[in-house]
Order: sequence, then C-alpha cells, then structure tokens
Amino acid sequence: MQLTEGLLNLWNSTGIMNFIKAADPNITSGFEQFLHQFGSPIMIVICLFLLWLGIKKQFEPLLLVPIAFGGLLSNIPVCDIAGPHGFLGIVYEMGIHKGLFPLIIFMGVGAMTDFGPLIANPKTLLLGGAAQFGIFGALLMALTMFGFSLPQAASIGIIGGADGPTSIFVTSQLAPELLGAIAVAAYSYMALVPVIQPPIMKLLTTEKERKIQMKQLRAVSKREKIVFPLMVLVLCAIFLPDACPLIGALTFGNLCKECGVTDRLSDTMQNALINIVTIFLGLSVGSKLSADQFLTVQTLFILLLGIIAFSLATAAGLLMAKFMNLFLKEKINPLIGSAGVSAVPMAARVANKVGLECNPQNFLLMHAMGPNVAGVIGSAVAAGILLSMCK
Repeated sequence: MQLTEGLLNLWNSTGIMNFIKAADPNITSGFEQFLHQFGSPIMIVICLFLLWLGIKKQFEPLLLVPIAFGGLLSNIPVCDIAGPHGFLGIVYEMGIHKGLFPLIIFMGVGAMTDFGPLIANPKTLLLGGAAQFGIFGALLMALTMFGFSLPQAASIGIIGGADGPTSIFVTSQLAPELLGAIAVAAYSYMALVPVIQPPIMKLLTTEKERKIQMKQLRAVSKREKIVFPLMVLVLCAIFLPDACPLIGALTFGNLCKECGVTDRLSDTMQNALINIVTIFLGLSVGSKLSADQFLTVQTLFILLLGIIAFSLATAAGLLMAKFMNLFLKEKINPLIGSAGVSAVPMAARVANKVGLECNPQNFLLMHAMGPNVAGVIGSAVAAGILLSMCK
C-alpha cells in the first residue's frame, strides 16, 4: 500500500502531470482560462524561439541566451526554481530587486566605452538627447491612455532608452511590482535592436541620405578623455544628484580605462566582472518569464508601450539628424541618429550595417558611437529626472 502511494506521489510530481494545469473555476474568461491551463507550454515555446534567435540568428546572444534559458527554467513545473527560495529567485532578489546588477553593468559599460567620438564631435550629443523623446512620449501614453500611475508610467517609459540596467534601476525604486515585465521588455528589445531599428531607419530616410559619407573624426587627446568623465560627473552632481549612482558607475569605469594606471581594474570590469553579472542578470530576468507572471494583460500593455517607446526614440534621433542637416555645411548621415538610443554598441553597429548596404565605402561605426555614448548618458539623466519627479 505504501509503495503504491509512493509511486502515485512520484507520478503526480512529474512534469507530464503538471505542465497543463487544471481549470480554475474562479476564472470566467475563456481566454484567461486557456492561458492559465496552457501557460507553461506556451512560454516554453516562446523561450525556445528566443533561444533560436540568439543561437541561430545571433541576435545579441550574450543577452538573449541567458534570458531565454532562465525562462525555460522558470516554466518547469513543481521545482519552483524561480520562487523566493529557489536559485533564480535568490539571485533576482539580491541582484535586480536591490539594484546591484545595474550599477555593476554600468561600470563595465564605462570601462568598455570610448567617449572619444562624442568628444570629437560634440554635435552628436543632440542626437542622444533627442532619442530620449521616446521615454517621455511613452510615459505620457502610459499615464493618459492606459491608466498607469506616474511612477509606473515613468518605469515603463524608461524602456525607450533601450538600456536594461537603467530600466531595472528606475523600476526597482518606483514600481517594483512591474519589475519583471519591464526587465524582460527592456532586455528583449535591446537584444532585438537589429530587427526593430532597420525598418524605421529605412522608412524615415532616403537612399541619398543613407549614402552620406562623413569625414574622419579628429584625434582626441588622453587629457580630454580623462577630464570628460570627471566633468560629466561634476555636472550631474550639481544639477541632477538622483542620476549620480548610474552616472558615477559609468564615469568610474571609463576613468579607470582612460587614466592608464588602473589597467587591471579596467580589464576586470570589461571582462570577468561584467561577464559574471551578465550571466546572473540574464538568468534572473528570464526567471520572470514564468507563465503566471508574464501572460497577463498588464504585461502585454507594458510590452506594447515598450516597443512604442523604443520606436519613438529611434525615430526622434533620425529626425533630429535630418533637422540638423538643414543648418550644417558638413552633413550628418541621419542613420547615426538611430544610435542615440542607449544600446551600446548594438545600435551603432546596426547604423553602420544599414549604411554599408547603401554604400560599401560608408563606414559609420565610429560616427555612430558619438550619439550612442550620448544616449547612455542621456538615459541615465532621464532616469534621474524621473526619480526626482516621482519622489
């Protein structure tokens, strides 16, 4: 008898018995009932598709593969690996909910980023600034059309910066109840930059504009590269202290890279440290792809507003470049305006790729890094503004 009960308990604990849930009599909507019963298999298919994009199509695999695999783990029934006491749940609580991972990632980004293109061509700062329009445009939509509160709308809007660490940092302080959906949306759209941006770029520019070749940037001295991050930090401390955690981490990483006396620290931030954090961050973000948390109407609204914010940011950078060309003798290729979003260096590489498609001699990568770096700074500044507004 005991052996029979034990075998029955073993059978009832298998994935076969638990992948499809029993109907919930409290759910009256047929669609919601379907999601309740078949949510885990649906999410597993979605995660496998994300893995395919990361491995086969190589859409930012360093982000997409850990996120998708974390999603697979979180949808395995019974084991509760993403719960409060599970492995992914513990990592999520300590690294994302507490806001530690975003700051470490920003240090690594600072150590890997060359501010030289922005220093050499300061006009591109305007392109990075214009791209932040997506953040505030989506904020207004979330506030007025979808009924989110101001802190929630601010957290959703920051997705438009295409900056996962910034999105996590802001949301953990303003709307922690939305952290899972916003983190997934922010990192998913970052990973899908090569898919989302090119159609917008081609729609808003002519072939003639995409063929514009830009002159080689001037050489930037070591002194300029050392002074620049310090100047950015001082200005942030004076005008927007709420952005100092992010700006401080970014500028510290960059200073260690440029000063020439902390190569070991810079190398650690660029490689070992950021790689370790990326692994845990991707897995823990993916843990929020569990069916019960992700397949909700609110999540769908967040995903919709996120893609709108990102598209608006891309379009605003492109249109700002076209506007600037009305007054400049040396024209800017509008494609680099799309790099004003903060996805470094993904957006710059996409701008370069689209430019090369029109003109095989049109190398835009270094020119696009200017607005790309400006976008990183701009999204951190936007985060500080939102945190100040919602205090």
